[in-house]
Amino acid sequence: MQAQIVLLPGDGIGPEVTRAAVEVLQVIAGAYGHMFKFAERLIGGCSIDASGMALTDEVLADCQAADAVLLGAVGGPKWDNPMARVRPEQGLLRLRKELGVFANLRPVKVHPALVSASPLRPEKLAGVDLIVVRELTGGLYFGQPKGRHQVDGHERAVDTLEYHDYEIRRILELAFQLAQRRRKKVTSVDKANILETSRMWRQLSSEMQHGYPEVTLEHMLVDTAAMRLVSTPVDFDILVTENMFGDILTDEASVLVGSMGLLPSASVGEKGPGVYEPIHGSAPDIAGQGIANPIGAILSAALLLRYSLKLENEAIAIETAVDRVITEGCRTADLGGTMTTTQVTGEIIRSIEIVRESAK
Repeated sequence: MQAQIVLLPGDGIGPEVTRAAVEVLQVIAGAYGHMFKFAERLIGGCSIDASGMALTDEVLADCQAADAVLLGAVGGPKWDNPMARVRPEQGLLRLRKELGVFANLRPVKVHPALVSASPLRPEKLAGVDLIVVRELTGGLYFGQPKGRHQVDGHERAVDTLEYHDYEIRRILELAFQLAQRRRKKVTSVDKANILETSRMWRQLSSEMQHGYPEVTLEHMLVDTAAMRLVSTPVDFDILVTENMFGDILTDEASVLVGSMGLLPSASVGEKGPGVYEPIHGSAPDIAGQGIANPIGAILSAALLLRYSLKLENEAIAIETAVDRVITEGCRTADLGGTMTTTQVTGEIIRSIEIVRESAK
């Protein structure tokens, strides 16, 4: 197959981990007879420096014309002023909205060899394998009105939490479909005791469950879900929730696996290219040192193969290779190891070749 992939390495460690993911994709392309064409563009802080915009119209058009987008990270101390007119995160939000990638999928699976890397007791981590399905283009991050103004001599700030029924239905539909292929359980996370949007969310999820009688649905308040993620995480299969709740819960879930550097994500819509990125930030404190963990970015490349290019065997090859190198003890500094980004990437590539040979 031929595919056009736009690279948005971004800021901080973004270029380092994106480079690692591209190396792995190139190996996959050679091993399985594909042709992946890569086009590197700017987003975030580096785009602000170059053009004054966090995402230009030209780069957006390139992304819209691609088969998939592989992103690194955005932001850093240079652009941290929350009062700035243009901020790196605006590029990311615009990209998601314009591409229509309304669902962010974040798989969280605890590797047996990394149980000791988590602050949780080992017995709480056995068998943890869940996916958080986060609504990505609605809610507080996009609702209007939004802003600050003076009222009766005082400054007033407003953010609007807004959802339409169709936005909720489409993310729930995806969650139920995923659950059908897994352990057939959906946990719908809301704040229905307080928020009208959550009450609509709960109503629509209950209605949709009738179309999936084999899937168990449970409703859970977000504060309870936050507690249960660290007390009994093995109970979860698919968690589906709105934008801000999902943003917070997925970062909390990274504690289960031992490092944010391990976790990938896929942002997908009903059509068009998906956006794939590790869940970690730009980590400016270690940028340029060659010690960033590339696994989250490499596993994001596997999700790109699975969801955008429909190359399931190739995605499994990467995931199996990553499992092997973790089992063998490959560790970057975030996991208490001494290996570099390049060394871990090289070990994963070596493992892909082993996996490929064993499958023949």
